Amino acid sequence: MSGISRLVAAVAAAALALTACGSGGGADAGAPSATGDAASGAFPVTVEHKYGSTEIKAEPKRIVTLGLSDQEPVLALGSKPVGVVDWFKERPYGNWPWTKELWGDTQPEIVGERDDVSMEKIVALKPDLIVAVYSGLQQEHYDTLSKIAPVVAQPKGFVDYGAPWQDQTKHIAKALGKSEKAQELVDGVAKRFADAKAAHPEWQGKTAVVADSFKPGQYSAFAPTDPKAIFVKELGFTLKDEIGTLAGEMNVAEFSEERMDLLEADRVIWLTSDLAAQERVKGVEAYQRLKVTSEKRDLFLTYMDPPIGASMSFNTVLSVPYGIDQVVPLLEKVQN
Repeated sequence: MSGISRLVAAVAAAALALTACGSGGGADAGAPSATGDAASGAFPVTVEHKYGSTEIKAEPKRIVTLGLSDQEPVLALGSKPVGVVDWFKERPYGNWPWTKELWGDTQPEIVGERDDVSMEKIVALKPDLIVAVYSGLQQEHYDTLSKIAPVVAQPKGFVDYGAPWQDQTKHIAKALGKSEKAQELVDGVAKRFADAKAAHPEWQGKTAVVADSFKPGQYSAFAPTDPKAIFVKELGFTLKDEIGTLAGEMNVAEFSEERMDLLEADRVIWLTSDLAAQERVKGVEAYQRLKVTSEKRDLFLTYMDPPIGASMSFNTVLSVPYGIDQVVPLLEKVQN
């Protein structure tokens, strides 16, 4: 986190000053706080993570989330973070339809964009818990942040930004004393997928590719390990092994127009930035020659307006149900 690196020394001094001033109250009397009730007798709790373990002695009231989507499990579990980072460079507390009701009129402090955060803002918020689960938090930054408040880092067993939404939700829930609630939420989303799959047996065994194109002549197909591909798999489709082989350790397989054959499948689902990008892809001669194209078995979705692609990319316990509600009816219209 480059923003953290520049401020390591400053944080130690700021944290000492904060301790000297006492821990009561926040930086802003009107700042949001936790609203959900933790399970009776849940605390203290100890959360194991990538950098060891963290003890949370009492129910957190002032939570700062540094993971790109960590605010959403916190919201789903009944608490409102006082500070968040901005991933899509949109207002994270009011823009997404799947979180708007939960945020209400609350506006948390934006402490950074993606992995570039402001330590001064974090210190000023006087958090009693810092959550950095869907993140690239490094040991030195974990140590620095721990001088401010208990820090819950990435769960063990996953690469950075690699924990599935189920594990993200449960990992954060343990720190909030709400593991039972988290399991209910995870089971509820699993049932939504199961119901969609059961209602569409015609999708079973059909191959699918999720693709994108950020600029002319450059194309990407998401690997089977990418959340967007996993989303489609959960609906009953089969992912192409060739895409995963080509992607290697990356989450996407990148290719040019000469390899448009990689998109030959029973379904191709495009995620694009806007309608202009869709028309550009549709106009590529090599794409027009594909059977999946001529038989109209492709589906074009946008990241924004509506934010279907964003819901699949955010990949949280809140965004996934929204994605199911949006994608399933559109897939139903695609010819078999």
